[in-house]
Amino acid sequence: QTKTGIALLYDEGFENAYDVRLKLTKEVLTIQKQDVVCVSGSNHSANHRTVTLRRQPIGGLGLSIKGGAEHKVPVVISKIFKDQAADQTGMLFIGDAVIQVNGINVEHATHEEVVHLLRNAGDEVTITVQYLREAPSFLKLPLGSPGPSSDHSSGASSPLFDSGLHLNGNSSNTAPSSPSSPIANEPKYEKRWLDTFSVPLSMARVSRYKAGTGKRRSNAFEVLALDGISTGILQFYTAQENADWLRAVSANISDLTLQNMKMANKCCSPCDQVVHMGWVNEKPQGADSSQTFRHKFLALKGSSFYVFSTPPVSTLDWIRAEKIYNLCEVLFKVHKFWLTDDCWLQANLYLGLQDFDFEDQRPYCFSVMVGHGKSHFFNVELGSELAVWEKSFQRATFMEVQRTGSKTYLCSWQGEMLCFTVDFALGFTCFDSKTKNVLWRFKFSQLKGSSDDGKTRVKLLFQNLDTKQIEMKELEFQDLTAVLHCIHSFIAAKVASVDPVFIDSQSIARKYMYSN
Repeated sequence: QTKTGIALLYDEGFENAYDVRLKLTKEVLTIQKQDVVCVSGSNHSANHRTVTLRRQPIGGLGLSIKGGAEHKVPVVISKIFKDQAADQTGMLFIGDAVIQVNGINVEHATHEEVVHLLRNAGDEVTITVQYLREAPSFLKLPLGSPGPSSDHSSGASSPLFDSGLHLNGNSSNTAPSSPSSPIANEPKYEKRWLDTFSVPLSMARVSRYKAGTGKRRSNAFEVLALDGISTGILQFYTAQENADWLRAVSANISDLTLQNMKMANKCCSPCDQVVHMGWVNEKPQGADSSQTFRHKFLALKGSSFYVFSTPPVSTLDWIRAEKIYNLCEVLFKVHKFWLTDDCWLQANLYLGLQDFDFEDQRPYCFSVMVGHGKSHFFNVELGSELAVWEKSFQRATFMEVQRTGSKTYLCSWQGEMLCFTVDFALGFTCFDSKTKNVLWRFKFSQLKGSSDDGKTRVKLLFQNLDTKQIEMKELEFQDLTAVLHCIHSFIAAKVASVDPVFIDSQSIARKYMYSN
């Protein structure tokens, strides 16, 4: 998507926000700031402009100012009135900071001091200005030429209000004076949006949360590039604008990620293709559970599920993952996501699994349960991303089950060493590890129930096809969780091969996220 629009760039350090223009292309998000540039005439610097104003009997200097040293901001031109003195020069702009008045430096002057100087400077006032690119938002500088507004100049002046210098000013000379006008060969200036910096979107990530907290920013987000460049915090005037920009930026990042996947897959064998990858936020478990979410990059590739701290950009990076798990032995679970602003939907896709309850409740969460009862808990920024992860885990797992065909685990029962096989075509088989004699075999459809002690032992309940009686088989595994996840993966893949519509109908995330 390509898109342009106005936003506020918020500086957390100075607690200051100012207007910027965003320009989104397929590969880059560019931040533009407004500045005054010299477009014709001699090569004058637009940074400092010295302008002589002739005060008019009606209209005065034709401008209003805001700001002052008492609020640690410069005095800024906040209004320029059409066809009056300041407007006629063609050299003054809303957002210009006043540097000098008749040769007197006012960079550190109070609002009242500057108002006094301008009102009592006589019929001709020479001011030096510099355009303030990062004007604080509380000065409420408009983006275009404003119309007349009520005059706040009566009484004490305030930096938070306009002090109008567009009425009859204090002047010793009451005779009409000629209006200010541009002098021949004077340079011509214009206010323009200029590119300040750009953030490449390939492998970039988006964050809506305040750093170091679980607090989500209101109508704001940040885009961080792979090389560390950040847009800063982009604030929007409405929730709709924020949502539109978030979706547009995320869509372009996703498209570029897809391109990177296609490039990576050209170097991989058909059985080792990347199915999906992208940024998530992970909640630390165990001893670090008090810490906030950390940024992680996940990938589903071939037979494995990868967890990275930074994205893999070369073939060597794939062996440097923080964690690598076999896809057949992990279990994906959707947790929570928004239906409306104040309503949670609890999506328990798999029964009997522990739910998570954190202080910083985030929407669009999922967990990936791995061997030995361990798990990873993740959050993504958009509901559509959650739906894509759910579908991608399903697809990658089913592909791996079909590629693998079967998985065999060592187990024991009553002192005997046995082998337990889960086979996509045959179902469940148990045989003696030494003699290889088959002890029993059941189809997937014969499994009617199971129970386990949460540690090493599991009881599998099968229905005998001939007698219709239930037979219980009890086994003990070193990593029971991995075996149970494998059984789940094979059964789900078997159901999907027979009835794909049923699997899709179970996706609560996809069902609600796209409509939301």
